[in-house]
Amino acid sequence: MKLTMLGTGKAVVTECYNTCFVLSDGKKHFLVDGGGGSGILKQLKSAGIDWKEIRDIFVTHRHMDHILGVMWLIRMIAQAMKQDEYEGKARIYGHKKVLCILDDMSHMLLAKREAEFVGGRIQLVPVSDGDVFDIIGHKTTFFNIHSTKTKQHGFTMYLNKKDKLACCGDEPYNDTERMYVQGCKWLLHEAFCLTADEGRYAPHEKHHSTVEEACATAEKLHVENLVLYHTEDSDVASRKERYTAEGGKYFSGNLYVPDDLDMIEIS
Repeated sequence: MKLTMLGTGKAVVTECYNTCFVLSDGKKHFLVDGGGGSGILKQLKSAGIDWKEIRDIFVTHRHMDHILGVMWLIRMIAQAMKQDEYEGKARIYGHKKVLCILDDMSHMLLAKREAEFVGGRIQLVPVSDGDVFDIIGHKTTFFNIHSTKTKQHGFTMYLNKKDKLACCGDEPYNDTERMYVQGCKWLLHEAFCLTADEGRYAPHEKHHSTVEEACATAEKLHVENLVLYHTEDSDVASRKERYTAEGGKYFSGNLYVPDDLDMIEIS
């Protein structure tokens, strides 16, 4: 399996794309979030991922930088279905409010013949805390992160019979997620900024964490591999070096601070 980071940035960024990624197993792809616009199409093309091969999409929550890119994919998939250029069905997972937004936007913004696919061959699949699905051939469990900002879900995916990858969504881990996250082989976790930049970015006011906090959490949970994303974009060129230097003080496992379009082998 491989992880392709299509975007790594927070909501309002100009030097990178908003955080979203693809988990791929062969030609099977699982897209998580879509970023904030049509840039998702460029990122997929640059990553060498054909959007016509994507059958499973998960939207963690309703914020613009996560959901609007998915609308562009719905449009492209619906048009391709209309022209018999997309095989089978597409499945979009999310909690009911997210799916209602996508359904409403589709019927308000798309042509009638395109919108008709939404709810049909473009399936809207509601998820609740603890729901289990088979996604790209892997057992996947969605969990409510119990955000006080907006309802949101993360997920765990079994890589094999014992090893798991966990995604905490767009907010810091909290102990309601322990049964899903503790001891996972891979953890994907947001890290808004360095500790030294707290005064500038106020991550806690936005329900985000610092690199130090994210890494200390991963260490406490006995995570083997930690991927940090959803960062500020003040100095993307040196972000990997700066974040790795701070994170290495608090996390003893393998730390990844990817740039947009970086690919990580997941094993």
